Amino acid sequence: MDRRIRMLRTAMGPAIAAALDDPDIVEVMLNPDGSLWVDRLGSGREPLGISLSAADGERIIRLVAAHVRAEVHAGKPLLTAELPETGERFEGALPPVAPGPAFALRKRAVGVIKLDGYVADGILSDWQAAFLRTVVRERQNLLIAGGTSTGKTTLANALLDEIAATGDRVLILEDTVELQCAARDHVPLRTRAGVVTMAELVRSTLRLRPDRIVVGEVRGSEALDLLKAWGTGHPGGIATIHAGSAEGALLRLEQLILEVAVTPPRALIAEAVNVIVFIAGRGRARRVREIARVMGYDERGYRLSTELILSSSAVSTLAGEPS
Repeated sequence: MDRRIRMLRTAMGPAIAAALDDPDIVEVMLNPDGSLWVDRLGSGREPLGISLSAADGERIIRLVAAHVRAEVHAGKPLLTAELPETGERFEGALPPVAPGPAFALRKRAVGVIKLDGYVADGILSDWQAAFLRTVVRERQNLLIAGGTSTGKTTLANALLDEIAATGDRVLILEDTVELQCAARDHVPLRTRAGVVTMAELVRSTLRLRPDRIVVGEVRGSEALDLLKAWGTGHPGGIATIHAGSAEGALLRLEQLILEVAVTPPRALIAEAVNVIVFIAGRGRARRVREIARVMGYDERGYRLSTELILSSSAVSTLAGEPS
């Protein structure tokens, strides 16, 4: 480990350093009351049983700011950072926006959980996993929906592992580096605040000869550019989105597109997005709750089909044909 990051971890104190070294812990959080919490694989969020003083909490936030050469103070109390050596994502807040120092430090995944691992853990059924493999093989565009910390990115990594076996050229676009791709021919790109936006990356990607376009998280007007790319000769993509259901993912796309359009292009959405996976829960309660095929759009709204995942007919009816 780089000497600078070792010094930073030491300065954070033994409790946080130990949590960051624990492979079962994916996130460390400080609340304004000084309590430390962790998000642990398998069991979810739990208190660490240790408190930090306000002075120590502020010191850690300022140390991270110094490490990434950023400013944080009362006049600029929010800090968003990524530690370049380890890829850990840091979000910090100081008074006056919070009653006391608060932060969340999210570790980058050290490995990829494959679809077989999801089945073994009960997150996916055998038939759901088989269906998703068919989705990848048939180059369907797939949207992964869920709430915060429900494992959307982890599932995207599992699907990227399946894509790697296809030999396709994969373009991966992210704000923060979290996706992992074992494909021999892949190009990772990332945004830069004030320099390159996600929408600009999507448009640039079209000139980089992609077979598949993968977006770590759709959260802005780039939704329209991505749908156009998916719908015009670049199928087989993956993206994640914050939503509370499969249908909610499509409505969220509409909201994002309205940032740059007068009316949402519902026909384009229904054509470009083929499959939606909705994942919910944390720790041992995490499950893929819904897998829906987008069948089209009419005057009643989006037409979704979810019965395909309930039996072995799921795989054979991906294209809408009887089994």
